Amino acid sequence: MSSKQTGSNVTPIGGAAARLRAPLLPRELSEQELALFASVSERREIHQGEVIFKRGELGRSMFVVESGQIRLEFGDGMPDKLIGPREFFGELTLFIGDHTRVANAVATATTGLHVIEQRAFDDLLNAQPRLLAQFMRRSFSYLVASEQQLIASLKRRNEDLMVTLDSLRQTQTQLSTAQRLVQTDELTGLCNRRGLYMYLEHLSETRLHGTELGLLLIDIDRFKQINDRCGHLIGDQVLRAIAEEVKNAASPCDLPCRLGGDEFALLVQVTGAEELHSRAQQIINAVRSMRFPTCEGQAVTVSIGSQLCAETTDWAVWYSETDCLLYEVKGRGGDGLRTPR
Repeated sequence: MSSKQTGSNVTPIGGAAARLRAPLLPRELSEQELALFASVSERREIHQGEVIFKRGELGRSMFVVESGQIRLEFGDGMPDKLIGPREFFGELTLFIGDHTRVANAVATATTGLHVIEQRAFDDLLNAQPRLLAQFMRRSFSYLVASEQQLIASLKRRNEDLMVTLDSLRQTQTQLSTAQRLVQTDELTGLCNRRGLYMYLEHLSETRLHGTELGLLLIDIDRFKQINDRCGHLIGDQVLRAIAEEVKNAASPCDLPCRLGGDEFALLVQVTGAEELHSRAQQIINAVRSMRFPTCEGQAVTVSIGSQLCAETTDWAVWYSETDCLLYEVKGRGGDGLRTPR
């Protein structure tokens, strides 16, 4: 059986050789298709590295590789595709009119190309509808499969992105947790010295208008006796209880911390000396009322040095001056408060 032909040397479809031939690759032309397109094409010789078209350009022709090789570069993380002899590319522009190219087409070697323009393709469609319909069905099947593959790939990329984002969130959480742990006293949950220094670095950002800085240094009286008479477990219990009272005397903008051993600090923003004195007295009274059943007869009290801080100086000056006030109280037997004269 023969078919109507445009151009010469078109082999009839359905011969014995065609039946024995291996299945065509997705973009490979049959002998009949290749001969048909070659009969109406313009042949071009393309040098290695030459760009046939660029992504984003409007396409007006389809290409068939006679010899050599073309690389389609899709970008956006998508893999490139290599187009070899007897394979075609750029066909969508002939199916649906002017179509924006979705890839760069670059010759990877000296390449012979058949260029099929829209008018020539339309003439073939009228002259050889059966053969062109077969070609278009295969092309559409390949395009649908490619779209499905692309969708699956994008889905995988999206899933990978979500996993990466989740991993980044977990890492950020872990870093935040690690940073918080590094700046926190393990026993009491208050800031440690490292946390205090971090707070001081950003103190200007948290200053409240109309307030003054104040510092309370709190030291447990005769803490060694508590440990010796009642044991270190009770000593730890006393430390946690006093830490809680220091925290209770702090407002959200203040920083309660454990400097080490039995020494605590409370850096506050107050309206003046009277409020600072009141905060210190609150801690003293709360500690005096503490009772530890397993350590009967051992009173728990604190000594506090208290002063307003000059913002023209720094932590070292604030600490040194307030520490002198604290040790005046300790020298008088403790359980009290000392402020500047």
